[in-house]
Amino acid sequence: MQGDPEVVVLRYGHRPGRDDRMTTHVGLTARALGADRVIFPSNATQSKETVDSVTDRFGGPFVSELRDDQRAIVRDWAGIVVHLTMYGEPIQEVEAEIREQHGSDDGGDDDGMDDGEPLLIVVGGEKVPFELYERADYNVGVTNQPHSEVAGLAVFLDRLFEGRQLDREWEDADRRVVPRETGKEVVSAEGSDEDDGHDR
Repeated sequence: MQGDPEVVVLRYGHRPGRDDRMTTHVGLTARALGADRVIFPSNATQSKETVDSVTDRFGGPFVSELRDDQRAIVRDWAGIVVHLTMYGEPIQEVEAEIREQHGSDDGGDDDGMDDGEPLLIVVGGEKVPFELYERADYNVGVTNQPHSEVAGLAVFLDRLFEGRQLDREWEDADRRVVPRETGKEVVSAEGSDEDDGHDR
């Protein structure tokens, strides 16, 4: 997010056909809740296309990538590696330490300099190798109960940014959602009414 060291979400593993919706939602959640970029496995082309389309329409900045070297990305990451897993340490016990290391605890310095470390958040798919647990600086559990990896990512990002990401401004959007008590309203970036047929 603007003013903070980079936050990247890595979707580790993808089964085409079976994981398409979940992988797409990992990317959409990363974008909406403050990450700067998402890295998909190279076989998740449909998910990348959807996330890119949403970014084109609703604004950025946000980048999605396809990569086939996921193990190398984790191994060579020059910063903090957080692996989200139900078997990890409770988020409430490690979130302050992670925020401090990342530099997101001060909301970004006015001098424009990043004082923290870039953060890689690994969201596992089908089966995560044990070496990832060993490489991660933090194995973090958002509750130690079975649940959706998308829910885990959303809670983690919200704790990381302490809600600041909810007020961010989006650049280069074609359209925007107008908050309403009831009904749905989408307008063009210039302000005229628009119905795009999407309920995102």
